[in-house]
Amino acid sequence: MPRFIIQHITKYSYPEPVRDSANQIKLFPLKDEIQEVQSQKIQITGEPFLAVFKDYYDNEVGSFMNIAPHTELVIDSTISVVTKKRAFPTDDHETALQWKHLEEIKDLLPFLDFLKQENFKYLAEVKAIADAGFYKTVSVYNAVLQLNQYVYDNFKYIKGITSIETTVDEIWQIRAGVCQDFAHILLVMLRMLSIPARYVSGYVCPHDNNLRGEGATHAWVEAYIPFYGWLGIDPTNKCIVDDLHVRLAIGRNFADCSPVKGTYKGTANQTLEVGVSVSHEDGIVNNKRAAILTAQAIYASLKTPDASTNSYRRYMEMVQQQQQQQQ
Repeated sequence: MPRFIIQHITKYSYPEPVRDSANQIKLFPLKDEIQEVQSQKIQITGEPFLAVFKDYYDNEVGSFMNIAPHTELVIDSTISVVTKKRAFPTDDHETALQWKHLEEIKDLLPFLDFLKQENFKYLAEVKAIADAGFYKTVSVYNAVLQLNQYVYDNFKYIKGITSIETTVDEIWQIRAGVCQDFAHILLVMLRMLSIPARYVSGYVCPHDNNLRGEGATHAWVEAYIPFYGWLGIDPTNKCIVDDLHVRLAIGRNFADCSPVKGTYKGTANQTLEVGVSVSHEDGIVNNKRAAILTAQAIYASLKTPDASTNSYRRYMEMVQQQQQQQQ
């Protein structure tokens, strides 16, 4: 059972004082039979009162306000968490029976939200891919693995070309992005086959493994496997989620699981910096400190897109901007 100490820093900077900052955080790891939270310390600028409650999906949510004028807001969370090995599905039930089970549960309340498709204009293309594959001739478990493989093989992992505002349509067009983009595409494909699928936010703790997504929050998908339950699938790393992933929140999509969000009164200009460091039980630290990464400049062209410019051109423009910044 590996034990991780994870520090997650979120920093907002403003060119002039802002006030009445109201914020919501989902930085509390899930607690269940495969994940034990031993301790957590959260420090927030101004030391405001932090009210904690449960949301609709049973995630712990923190809410606080910073009323006084301030030019900086730092949220610093440090957790100690132990994760356990999972038992993976076995194909003990007939394939036809598994798909029939999905048909029987599709209108049940626990699954409705996780079968609803996002507004996505390329659903016909996704359906063509599903129809051309062998997904429903194999077990649900193997269909999930095939789709996970498809996303990994057909989408490039490139940092900086998408933001939280990038739509699924844009991701599908440029065939690239980061973990949250891979997760959103896999959600679309699983739901197309009537497999309930939910978005998961958290951390990946690779240690000696070559896993993408360290140094920031990570995202993956949980798919419902008949007669088994929810199985974590990481399309960014083409793997089944095991004890190297730490879960923070679950929901329909990123909006349900955003680690930090809020509003304030004051200037519209702000700089967001986020960093994550992981220390393993053997004392090895992946990052010496929580690396702070500035994203504002990279995301600028996606936040105000020109309607006459397609996604691929915007992608190429961003690549050029990054190259110029490095010169």
